[in-house]
Amino acid sequence: MSATPTSFDAGRPGAPGAPGALARLYRRDLPGYPPTARRLGCLAIVVLTTVVLYYMLYVQYAVATSIITHFGMTYRYFVWVSVVGNAVGAFASLLAGLADRWGRANMVVYGLLAASALVFFGLPHAGGKTAYLLLFALVSLVEGVVLVATPALIRDFSPQLGRATAMGSWTMGPVVGSLVVTMVTSHTLDSSSWQDELRYSAIAGFAVFAVALVALRELAPAVRDQVMVSLRDRALVEARAKGVAPAARRGEWRRVLRPDVAGSALAIALFLLLYYAAVGNFVVYFATTFGYGEQRANALANWYWAANAIALVAVGLLSDRLRVRKPFMVAGALGSIVCTALFATRATHPDTGYSTFAWLFVGIGVFSGIAYGPWMAGFTETVEKRDPAATAAGLAVWGWTVRVVVAVSTAFIPVLVTSVTPLVEHGPQVSAASRSAAPALAIVQRHPRLFAELGRYPAGKAPAALTAQAVQEVGPADLAVVARAKPQLAVLDAYGARVKKASADGPGQWRDWWWICVGGQVLFLPFVFVMTGRWRPKRAREDAEAHERAVARELAALAAERS
Repeated sequence: MSATPTSFDAGRPGAPGAPGALARLYRRDLPGYPPTARRLGCLAIVVLTTVVLYYMLYVQYAVATSIITHFGMTYRYFVWVSVVGNAVGAFASLLAGLADRWGRANMVVYGLLAASALVFFGLPHAGGKTAYLLLFALVSLVEGVVLVATPALIRDFSPQLGRATAMGSWTMGPVVGSLVVTMVTSHTLDSSSWQDELRYSAIAGFAVFAVALVALRELAPAVRDQVMVSLRDRALVEARAKGVAPAARRGEWRRVLRPDVAGSALAIALFLLLYYAAVGNFVVYFATTFGYGEQRANALANWYWAANAIALVAVGLLSDRLRVRKPFMVAGALGSIVCTALFATRATHPDTGYSTFAWLFVGIGVFSGIAYGPWMAGFTETVEKRDPAATAAGLAVWGWTVRVVVAVSTAFIPVLVTSVTPLVEHGPQVSAASRSAAPALAIVQRHPRLFAELGRYPAGKAPAALTAQAVQEVGPADLAVVARAKPQLAVLDAYGARVKKASADGPGQWRDWWWICVGGQVLFLPFVFVMTGRWRPKRAREDAEAHERAVARELAALAAERS
């Protein structure tokens, strides 16, 4: 609930017009730009909120096989849980853009509370797969709202000359959330159920909610709806904001639905196709193609998330120091394309070692971080160039686009990678049957025609002559071995051929999907050129110096008017 105060004293505890203790839980406006310590505190809370929210959202993928087994889902049904969730999240992102006037901080704080309650009390106690789908859709709805509100707060509290570092830190939210998922599950799954894993994430959510409830604030609209290049602009921004009434919001969606904003949002969504696949399918991919267990697959993914998180912050600092974004976007995209292409070439080689994948993931994580952190900063600056008051609308377009692409790509994977469904649904069953029925299977394979004839009759109903032939050729002891393994042999007869074919087809199908991810990264490159920002640090530094001179002149003019 945003409201523009008439005095910069309002909002301080004890000041005239300051809200009471209870009102401070929903009236969160700061009428002026906060001191550095408070500003960094708010930024830290937003980043922590993003981390735990994505921890709660992504943990289900780390225990996907357990959830599928518990609810008796088909793999395709589990995929549609994710598709529906992302579709709901997409339209929730648009809703967040419309609801921005109700308060960005409130959406974050109470959205986090709602998500934590749903993950702790709802998902682990879902009565069936339909209930699980509906509850996950509600969690995704909250995520879609917070996906817009959190980067909007990051933008508000970070001037452009520190924007890449701040956005790199925010972008660590999904990445560190993924890292936390894989770290926790890889160390606890041997003693915890999938329900416990969900509850662990919700407990983290409740803890961060308690901090955000008390400490998270946001800028009043009159302050945030201005461009702030550096902290030196603070006096001018606050002077402009004094006594300014909230502006009527008209035409903001029209201003951001342009190629430089909407096109760039689509470009980054395509660039992140591999990231979405990593979140939702790495465990399934490595389980079905390379025989990794859930813990080993999650441990391997740690290399990706850790490298990506480190790169996001490091490149943010460097981008802010050099004051350019575009060179980092291009260099990161090119490096990511090369590493992802190398990864795609290994998809058909089951002998590829763990360490090879780990180093490839380090490369992909580093280069994608080099591209994505500066892109987030450049995107908010591109929106600001259109209209700083349209920040939430621009981020809503980005959030909607990302979620739609995630939903479509998630739904498309089982269509292209047809092998994954039989491998997930019947692979473990066939593998277990093969191990336990191995002696019986060897006996059957030595006498295929005889057992084919016996299989035409119910147990004990075969003609006497055929039975006598079986006793003579196979022997009573071996016939007893086959009889005891009949349930396992039935499983192999029903699903063995399908699973065998899927095992053969799977690596090539996954390779095709990884090459599509490479294509998405290639399509990202042309849209770098339509975004705002300089290519050369020297020109960017000259722009900053010119801006400082303009700010000094305006402050001098304001001082002259008051004197």
